Amino acid sequence: MPLQLFLCLFAGALIAPSLAPFNLPYLALIPPGILYLCSYNKSPKQAFWLGWLFGAGFFGAGVSWVFVSISEHSATPLPIAVILTALFVIGLGLLFAVQNALWIKCFGVRLLPLSFLGIWVLFEWIRSWLFTGFPWLYLGNATLETPLQNLIPIGGVWLATAAFLIISICIAEFLRTKTIRPLLILPLPIICSYLLPLHWAESKGEAVKVAVIQPNIPQSIKWNADYREEIFARYSQLSEKHSDVEIMLWPETAIPALFRNAAPHLAEVLDTLDSNGVSLISGMPSLVSDSQHPKGYRVHNSLAVLTTHSGIYHKQRLVPFGEYIPLEDFLRGAIDFFNLPMSSFSIPKTEQPLLYVGEYALAPAICYEIAYPELIRESAQQADFILTVSNDTWFGDSIAPAQHLQIAQVRALENGRWVIRGTNNGITAVINHRGEVVNKLPQFEEGVLVEKVQAMSGHTPFQTYGSLPILLLATLMITGSIGSRKAWGQDSYPSFR
Repeated sequence: MPLQLFLCLFAGALIAPSLAPFNLPYLALIPPGILYLCSYNKSPKQAFWLGWLFGAGFFGAGVSWVFVSISEHSATPLPIAVILTALFVIGLGLLFAVQNALWIKCFGVRLLPLSFLGIWVLFEWIRSWLFTGFPWLYLGNATLETPLQNLIPIGGVWLATAAFLIISICIAEFLRTKTIRPLLILPLPIICSYLLPLHWAESKGEAVKVAVIQPNIPQSIKWNADYREEIFARYSQLSEKHSDVEIMLWPETAIPALFRNAAPHLAEVLDTLDSNGVSLISGMPSLVSDSQHPKGYRVHNSLAVLTTHSGIYHKQRLVPFGEYIPLEDFLRGAIDFFNLPMSSFSIPKTEQPLLYVGEYALAPAICYEIAYPELIRESAQQADFILTVSNDTWFGDSIAPAQHLQIAQVRALENGRWVIRGTNNGITAVINHRGEVVNKLPQFEEGVLVEKVQAMSGHTPFQTYGSLPILLLATLMITGSIGSRKAWGQDSYPSFR
């Protein structure tokens, strides 16, 4: 058992190198199989601890960048930063603990591989909305640039996850049973992916020339009022050189003040862009009156069209502690980390619209909203492009920005839409409808990415049906396993033997 505990911890940590920036996708085939084999014939309590250690390795390695945002961008003492990061990892690890214990509890001593697969997919979906959701480190993200990526437009990232799981558990069952039958099933996901159509969307109209500004503003000065003139001047200087594009994008909270206060300082560049027919879209905080709120108003993290047209979108999925403080009355002021700049944003009360620039509809996503498959699917259905902005400066030179870009690539592939991605210091990129990065800027450098993007029409199967088909499939796997349990008896499950 001690060896199995270590194996599960190690296996969970292998997920991180399977994803960006390491991009060793086939490593993702190993962890599920190890958890499956180690949990076989264990009690629910033992399975709980095996699952928890797997989750601790999974999130400890995969979201280690949380420590960077806590320690480098606040005056939080190092020991407190370590404790907060550990608590975050421990809490998330409980999801795998519950998942694994539930699997053992429901399916007894002899375990059906289908039930393992079904419960894993179901818990990945639960993780997309539970406690506002944390849809990060999905196994299916690793299928990019592999034959299995063709499954993503069909059933989203969760179908790609299921494909990896099928291969992993077939290998595990081969090692456990020493029979050839599991290997006969193993090629099925790969064969299916080759037989599927590669293109679901069609080009619409002429390509649109865009400029994406990456100003590389240090986080330490971004919200300091003494540096606002310098920040506005940098945006103006970078933007005025590219007044021949149709759409210009500034990143998340590029304007570090309410627009009414910033407008006089940006008047010249705004007039220049407007007179040249350039539609500027920028991230910024916005204030909305609300008589029911204790302060009489709400502050939103927003994305707005500022020239040639108008329109505003308020962020719908806020980052806990970064953009709002849970239990604010108790935690605000306890330590410096709970007093980060702009950590009092509100969730909008109404459904948020698309942004429109001329004849084009853009599906907006701010920061880690791009990680929510269903949220992006719903907005992208009627959109020509997906537009996302972020400020990954919070995570320094950690693996987070590369993971974030990879997630945006998956959303592009799921929806058959080009993604225009603007960030403060990287990774600014343009992604085509096949999930391929067409062009990008280096991290930690000031620059402007000028590229042509193609509007698309038509819908992928995932856009049409969402997660419903894969959830039904996962449910059938689980209920089918339960039915087999009743038919065969508690200790007499059929397997690949």
